[in-house]
Amino acid sequence: MALDSSLRAAVAFKAEGQRCYREKKFREAIGKYHRALLQLKAAQGARPGGLPAPSPGPTTSPGPARLSEEQRRLVENTEVECYDSLTACLLQSELVNYERVREYCLKVLEKQQGNFKATYRAGIAFYHLGDYARALRYLQEARSREPTDTNVLRYIQLTQLKMNRCSLQREDSGSGPGGPARNVVG
Repeated sequence: MALDSSLRAAVAFKAEGQRCYREKKFREAIGKYHRALLQLKAAQGARPGGLPAPSPGPTTSPGPARLSEEQRRLVENTEVECYDSLTACLLQSELVNYERVREYCLKVLEKQQGNFKATYRAGIAFYHLGDYARALRYLQEARSREPTDTNVLRYIQLTQLKMNRCSLQREDSGSGPGGPARNVVG
């Protein structure tokens, strides 16, 4: 059955991606994870734009086979693992695409709100994209799950520093050419 072969191929590509990651072949791993995701889409009968396949009728061919509960869980778990692993690979890249990291982390968090790595990595992505308020929210959420993680704590400090610096710059820029305005009482 085409459905089973697509699922098997997805799991195999994911495993190859994991092997490449362990060997520090990050670009190759990214390709494997993307191929796994394509196989998962094929298994689900995905249509362009995320639209469901039309239901079979007199003028259409039969739609994709329905996924069993076990197959649905396999698809979802494999998809989450691929997106999670993709973010790990992307963060190892020489030029990190933080927009893609953010996108993939949010996909993981849609399915697994409690995923520590995705929460932490989303915070990193928002930090590097300059959205410090969101970065701080995700990083504080990560800290609530892993209170002693030094990487999380370091990024929280960096984010707070950036937020304070931005706040001071806004205050300075709104005070005119003579420096910051001061209230003089007296």
